[in-house]
Amino acid sequence: MDDRLFKSAMGKFATGVTVVTTEVDEEVHGMTANAFMSVSLEPKLILVSVANKARMNELIKESGYFAVNILSDAQEDMSNYFAGMVKEKWELDFDRFESQPVIKDSIATIACKVYDTHAAGDHTLYIGEVLNLEVKDGSPLAYFEGKYRGIQ
Repeated sequence: MDDRLFKSAMGKFATGVTVVTTEVDEEVHGMTANAFMSVSLEPKLILVSVANKARMNELIKESGYFAVNILSDAQEDMSNYFAGMVKEKWELDFDRFESQPVIKDSIATIACKVYDTHAAGDHTLYIGEVLNLEVKDGSPLAYFEGKYRGIQ
């Protein structure tokens, strides 16, 4: 099978949209990701998948901590920015949660310590031990077939 067919099939799985954030040398970094899932209740673990060639891969390794910001349907601009779709640099004001930089108004924020990593093809799977989380009301930003969608 070719890469295009594989991507098309994976695009048939509707997902929420997250931005993974971390901080190294007092500089905040973020990356849009929809490859996110819960792993375990005891201990509380989540997983994010990061391309090996992505700068975020090295930054999470260096930091040892990251946060997952589950975006609301009003935060499509944040998803685009952290996906590299916006070319100009924004001055963002991050909130702090468990000492991690987080995106304001996300419908869920999950602060994690790296629990384990697994190399998997051209990605690294980061399993995060959940240190704390916060949940707010709102509708999620959804992604399906390469486009943002509303949930109805």
